[in-house]
Amino acid sequence: MTYFTDRLAALPVARKRHSLADMLDLARQRRALARLDDARLHDLGLTRQDALREARRPLWHRPDHW
Repeated sequence: MTYFTDRLAALPVARKRHSLADMLDLARQRRALARLDDARLHDLGLTRQDALREARRPLWHRPDHW
């Protein structure tokens, strides 16, 4: 077995089942977050820098709780 498939097999099942559609949805949510005005970000407890940092994350960087 290759290194990649060994690592994939070791992942919990919940982390294996995310589709491209899930990742694209996350990218859409990140773009929407970046477009929020400062008042809305403040309501969420985020700064403009927090929102932009999150929006710049690549598709494959997803929350651990998925």
